[in-house]
Amino acid sequence: MLYSFVDMAWLGRLGSEAVAATGAASVFVWIAQSLSLVNKVGCEVSVAHAIGRGEQKEGATYSGHGTTLGLLMGSALMLLYLLLAGPLLGFYQLEPHIHDMSVEYLRIVSLGLPLLFMLVAFSGTYNATGHSKVPFTISTISLMLNIILDPIFIFVLDLGVRGAALATVIAQVVGILLFLWQMLYCDQLLGGVRVIQRLRRAYVLPILRVGGPVALMNSLFAFINMSLGRFASQYGGHIGVLSLTTGGQMEGVCWNTAQGFSTALSSFVSQNYGAGKLDRAKQAFGFTLRLALSVGIAGFFLFYFGGERLFSIIVPEPEAYVAGAHYLRIQALAQLFSMLEITCQGFFYGIRRSLPPALISMGGNLLRIPLAIFLMPYFGSISTLWWIIAGSSMLKGLLAGAWYLVEQRRLSCALA
Repeated sequence: MLYSFVDMAWLGRLGSEAVAATGAASVFVWIAQSLSLVNKVGCEVSVAHAIGRGEQKEGATYSGHGTTLGLLMGSALMLLYLLLAGPLLGFYQLEPHIHDMSVEYLRIVSLGLPLLFMLVAFSGTYNATGHSKVPFTISTISLMLNIILDPIFIFVLDLGVRGAALATVIAQVVGILLFLWQMLYCDQLLGGVRVIQRLRRAYVLPILRVGGPVALMNSLFAFINMSLGRFASQYGGHIGVLSLTTGGQMEGVCWNTAQGFSTALSSFVSQNYGAGKLDRAKQAFGFTLRLALSVGIAGFFLFYFGGERLFSIIVPEPEAYVAGAHYLRIQALAQLFSMLEITCQGFFYGIRRSLPPALISMGGNLLRIPLAIFLMPYFGSISTLWWIIAGSSMLKGLLAGAWYLVEQRRLSCALA
C-alpha cells in the first residue's frame, strides 16, 4: 500500500484532482493485492505446515506452486485491466478529465501485476520459514527506488500520473529480480525451489482452500469500498473520494503493521499446531494481541489529534486536508477494534480455518452498503458515511474476539 501512498504524496503537489484520480485507480490495485492473497496465504500456511511435519521438499513444492499460480493470476488480471480500465473507473462518475487521468494510471500500473502476484508468493514462503527480514528488506529497497523515481518521472520528465505509475512498475521489476537472486542463488531456501512448475491438483487445491476465503474477504472489502466511493463522490465530489481513498491508505499504515504481526502469528501457530503444541499457539496469540493493540493506540492518537497535519503532507490544499482530517478523526475510534480483528485472523489462518474471519469481515463490510443506502439520503452528510465505516469496524472486532474465545475452548476440549 505504501507504493500507492508515495505516489499520492508526490501527486498531491499537482493538486487534489491528481490524488483523487490515483486514489480511485488504487482501489483496483487493492483488488489485485487482495486476489494475490490466494497464493500468499496459501503458501504461508501450507509451507509452514510442511515444515512443522519435517517435510521440506513438500514445502518447496508448495512454494513453487504459489509463484506459478501468482504469475497466471496476475497476467489474467493485467489483461482485464488493460482492456476494461475505462468502464471500470466509470463507476465512480468522476469529472471527465479526472477519469482520464485515473484510466492512464491504472493501465500502466496493471503492467506490473504479474510481478506483484509473484512478489507476494515469495514473501509468503519466506514468512513461513521464519525469514521475514528478507521480504522486508527487498520491499524497502523497492519502495526507496519508487520514492526516488517518482519526482523524476512526475516533475522532471513532466509525466504526471503516468510517471507515478511507471515508477511503481520499475520498482516492482527490481523487487522481483532481487527476490529471484536471493531465493535461487543466495539462500537455496527449502533445499531449492522451482519458481515455475507444472501445477498439480494435490498442491493447488490446498493453496486455494486456505487462501481462497482470505482473498475473497479482502476482494469483497475492496469492491465494497468502490461502492462507498460512489457515495463519497455523490455527496462530497472528488474531495469525498480523496478523503476515503487517501484516508484509507493512511489507516493502512496501522492495518499493515498489525497484519505483519498477524502474519508472524499465523506462521508460528501453523508450525506449533502442526506439531500439536496448542499452548504455545495460545501464548503467541496473547503476545501478538498486545503488540497489535499498541499499534491501535498509536493510530488513535495520530489520526484523532494529528489528522489535519498528516493529510496536509499529502495534499496541501486546505479544503482537502480539512475534509480528510474529519474522516481520520472518526476512524480513529475504531482502530483498537480493527487490531483485534486482524490478530484473530492470524490465529484462524494458522489453524487452517480461514472461513470464520472471512465471514466476519465480509458480513461486517457488506453491512455498510445497505446502511449507506438508507441513511445517507436521510442525513444528507458525508459524515454519515464515515460513521457507518467506523461502526462496522467496531462490530467486526467484537465478533472476531468472541469467535476466537469459542474456537479456543473447542480446541482445548478436543485435545483433552
